[in-house]
Amino acid sequence: MILYIVLGMLSLIAIYLIVVYNSFIKLNNSVKEAFATMDVYLKKRWDLIPNLVEAVKSYAKYESGVLEHVVALRNASYGEMSSRDKIDVNEKLATGLARLLAVSENYPDLKASQNFSDLSARLSRIEDEIANARKYYNAVVKRLNIAVEMFPSNMVAMLFGFKQAKMFEAQTNEKESVEVKLS
Repeated sequence: MILYIVLGMLSLIAIYLIVVYNSFIKLNNSVKEAFATMDVYLKKRWDLIPNLVEAVKSYAKYESGVLEHVVALRNASYGEMSSRDKIDVNEKLATGLARLLAVSENYPDLKASQNFSDLSARLSRIEDEIANARKYYNAVVKRLNIAVEMFPSNMVAMLFGFKQAKMFEAQTNEKESVEVKLS
């Protein structure tokens, strides 16, 4: 009788481990899929940056600091970056692009340029797509991170080496309000 109880308990524990392990596999694959979707849009922005920099460079010759910052971030080899590196670089790149577009406000000829207008419009669409993909990615990462942290699934996570994933967060300066000067 005790043998059957012990076997029953072990069977329940084994079933629990299998179910939780499979849910972690599902969550990990969801995080990878969400990142891959977001990565498509990040790569589109990555590829658009040289054209945008060239358009601004021809007009804003005195804004070399902003241009150099964006170019330095862009010079890394995108394909060789890890997912975590892509998130980190793209967070910094978003700040650099915001500064680059702010610089363009000082150059009416640049703002009137059809090439710059087209590039800005494309960048704006891509940024919207990135924002939507980022929301989805962060929602999936949140579900994984909750499972990794909550008891008793955290025991299974430790046992099988499942780790928390990194959220795609806004930089500190992106959270600050933008100063608009109309003159």
